[in-house]
Amino acid sequence: MSAAITNAVLIERAEGLTRLTLNRPEKANALDVTIVDALLAAVERASTDGTRLLILSGAGPHFCAGFDFSGVETQSEGDLLLRFVRIEQLLQALWHVPVPTVAMTHGGAFGAGADLVCVCEQRIATPGSRFRMPGLRFGLALGTRRLAERIGPKYARLVLGASAVFDADEALRMRFIDSIVPHTEWPELTQTLYAAATALTTNARATLNRLTASDTRDADLADLVRSAAAPGLKARIQEFRAKSS
Repeated sequence: MSAAITNAVLIERAEGLTRLTLNRPEKANALDVTIVDALLAAVERASTDGTRLLILSGAGPHFCAGFDFSGVETQSEGDLLLRFVRIEQLLQALWHVPVPTVAMTHGGAFGAGADLVCVCEQRIATPGSRFRMPGLRFGLALGTRRLAERIGPKYARLVLGASAVFDADEALRMRFIDSIVPHTEWPELTQTLYAAATALTTNARATLNRLTASDTRDADLADLVRSAAAPGLKARIQEFRAKSS
């Protein structure tokens, strides 16, 4: 087994299994520039380094609090737009990486953190996990098509329109997650998932992913940029944060 740690992501590799652990527990693993760049680099590497199964999880009490709004007041709207673009690029990389992906989530997965769950092929949550996707509250179109593909247009409209928190039971009913599994059972589940992931050759698996993953990258990025580039992004974010506090 090999392991590498940055300030943002713990990366462990062993016999074709790559684990990426978001490693900002003091910030509920919120997505700042460093963590997004580290995750994107690790996902891109996993597509070529012999990884057969890619698992994404979070350190501390929560999976991921989503976009890190710390210091947003001092950033330009152009800086914020670029940060959202990089998150979209990360989500696209996970959606299209030619190996099976698994999100193993616990605690809260909010905003772009819930999008990280959504883009993974298998989505596991502990009892009591919670999710929320509030981006449209401040006019941001992020991952809408992917969510609709996962849970259907009707549920996607409900989730995004209400911007309400939903729990693991509701997520399972909507098929946002595949199963609810206590953390103590994750090691055994990992072995089962790895066995399934290695049933096909690497090339066959890549072909399967390519033929079954819808490719709306250009449209998704265009819609995101259009929504984020609308004047007043910072004001919309600040209003959203004020109402959410």
